[in-house]
Amino acid sequence: MIMYIYKLIFILLFAFIGYNFPPLAGTSPIYGALWGAAFALTLILLTIRIKKTELKYIWSATIGVIGGGLLGFFMFKIFKAIIFHYPSFSLSSQIFFNTFFLFGFPVTGLFVGVLKPNMFSPLNIKEFFRGSSAFTESYLVDTSAIIDGRIVPITLSGFVRGELIITNFVLAELQAIADSNDPIKKVRGKRGLDVIEQLRTSSQISITILNKNISGVKTVDQKIVLLAKDQNFKIITNDINLSRIAKLQDITVLNVNELAYALKPIVYPGEHLNVHIHKVGKEKKQGIAYLEDGTMIVIDEAKNDIGKDLEVEVTSVLQTTSGKMIFGKKL
Repeated sequence: MIMYIYKLIFILLFAFIGYNFPPLAGTSPIYGALWGAAFALTLILLTIRIKKTELKYIWSATIGVIGGGLLGFFMFKIFKAIIFHYPSFSLSSQIFFNTFFLFGFPVTGLFVGVLKPNMFSPLNIKEFFRGSSAFTESYLVDTSAIIDGRIVPITLSGFVRGELIITNFVLAELQAIADSNDPIKKVRGKRGLDVIEQLRTSSQISITILNKNISGVKTVDQKIVLLAKDQNFKIITNDINLSRIAKLQDITVLNVNELAYALKPIVYPGEHLNVHIHKVGKEKKQGIAYLEDGTMIVIDEAKNDIGKDLEVEVTSVLQTTSGKMIFGKKL
C-alpha cells in the first residue's frame, strides 16, 4: 500500500512542477500539469515493466541501445563530413539522415539486444575481450541431467562452454523429489540439490537460476521445450523422450547418455584385454567381466577363474538395443 502512496506523490509532484513550469512555450498551466503527470506515469509504467523483465534482457537492451547510439553517432559524423556539404543535400535530406543515424541505429541496437540477449551477456563480452571468435551458448539443464551429476565434470572439462540455466520449475521438481516419502527418490532429489550447489560454487562454471513462469503448461518437460524454443536455448538432458520431443521442434539437445556412449572405448576382434572375472555366465564354463565403462565381457572357459585377473582375446562384438556385449576367450 505504501508504494501506491509514493507513486501518487510522485505523479502529483511532477504535475505541480508542470503546472508552475510548463515544459513547452505557450502551454497553459493546466496542460503543463497534465504533461508532468503523464511524464511521471510513464516512468512508473516503465519501472513496472522492468520489474517483470529478466535482468539479462534489461542488460542486453541497454548495451544494444548504447552500442547502436555510439555507432550511429560516429557514422553520422563521418557521413556529415563527407556528404552534407554537397548542394544536392537539402534540409529535408539532412533531417532524414540525422534521424536514420541518431535514432535508427539505437533502436536497431535495442531490437538486437532484446532478440539476442545472449550476444551481450557478460560472459560473451568477457570472451570477446579474451579474443574468442564465437559467442557462448545458453543451456537449459533438466532434472534428469542434474540428478545424474555428470554435468559437473562435463562442464569443467570444457565440452560445454557457455551459460547453464536452471529454471525455478526444475528447482521445484527437485525439491519435491527430495521431500518425497520414497527413500530412493529422496536420495535422488538430495543428490540433485548437491549437484546444483557444486555448479554454483565452481568459479569455472557460469550458472543462472532463472525465475520464469510458463503459464498454461503443467509438465516440466513441456515448459523446458517451450522455453528453449522461445529463447533459442539448447537443452542438456538424460531423458530420451524429452530429447525426441525437443529435436522434433528443431531444438539442439545434448544428451549426456549419448555423449557417454559415444566416448566408450572401441574394442575390435583379435584385441587383447586384461580383465577381472566377477561372476559365472549363463552358459556352462563362461565367466563375466566388465570394462571400466560397464560394458559386459563374456569369456569362454573362465567359470573357474572367478576373482582372478586374466588376459583375454576378443572374439566378437555384439551391438544390442541395450548396449554392447563383448565375447572373448582365455589366452
